[in-house]
Amino acid sequence: MSDKKLTPDEVAAQAQAAAVEAMMAKAFSKRASTAPASDVALTDAPGLDTQRCGLIAIVGKPNVGKSTLLNALVGQKVSITSRKAQTTRHRITGMRTVGVTQFVFVDTPGFQTRHGNALNRSLNRTVVGTVNDVDLIVFVVEAGQFNQADEKVLNLLPPGTPAILLANKFDLIHRRGDIAPWLQMMQTKRDFAEFVPMSANSVKDVERVFGICEKYLPQQPWMYEADALTDRSDRFMAAEMIREKLFRLTGDELPYTSTVIIDKYEQEGNLRKIAATIVVERDGHKGMIIGDKGEKLKRMGTEARHELEALTGNKVFLEIWVKVRSGWADDEARVKTFGYE
Repeated sequence: MSDKKLTPDEVAAQAQAAAVEAMMAKAFSKRASTAPASDVALTDAPGLDTQRCGLIAIVGKPNVGKSTLLNALVGQKVSITSRKAQTTRHRITGMRTVGVTQFVFVDTPGFQTRHGNALNRSLNRTVVGTVNDVDLIVFVVEAGQFNQADEKVLNLLPPGTPAILLANKFDLIHRRGDIAPWLQMMQTKRDFAEFVPMSANSVKDVERVFGICEKYLPQQPWMYEADALTDRSDRFMAAEMIREKLFRLTGDELPYTSTVIIDKYEQEGNLRKIAATIVVERDGHKGMIIGDKGEKLKRMGTEARHELEALTGNKVFLEIWVKVRSGWADDEARVKTFGYE
């Protein structure tokens, strides 16, 4: 046996390796647990002196699964999803009350690095403003992956706020040992409070997130009613649902700068009358949306209407128009007029 004395660097490396192994052991022992969280009985809310409540920012690069995770945590679609990057453009708040704790999750746009127009500057301000005003940060990455786009988001996170490293799509990792070198590398970039391997499509994985996050939230009264799911209005959700169908049915053909404006939102008994405008930057984009004999636009309207009826529990009469507003995404005033913060 060698009595060679270790250098300070070697001691530090061993300590870091031990810390990473402990973090992995903790993460996987929690992942093996099948105990689900239980929602609070709405008629028997706990006293104010025992309640916990806090803001949790869900951050990451575009298209890493943040909105899918938020919807799974809330238990209802409150943030739209599509394969198209830059789908989320607003700070979307979704909440879930579990036991004595109310979790207020904030989904943010993916931090934009490819374009420097007014729209993307607005989206990036939303990200930066959100992460500086929360109790906990959930940094979402794809398990085993980390690139320059991830790094740019990580560099935005304030050092004093605890952050959880959530490795999404972990079901694609075949062996636990394959993730150890990656996790060790990630810990050199930031001292993450927890490592959470999961799949946003796994109900058990999603339910365990509540127990992991709870201890980082302050003891204070709830911000919302126990059965609240989002602070966004029905009018806002209508615009988002239409925009989701727009992106899903046009795919990569349509530039990401297209948006949706609600011109009218009225309720008459059990009927909601909605008029919306899809705004594009070029005449050619208008044709892509309308499609042959208007079939594509009609399908968008039908799918959005069905989803809005399910969301509101009312019948919906929906009209959608398409208009060209050249250069709107690089016009600061128009970006604000169209509802971007």
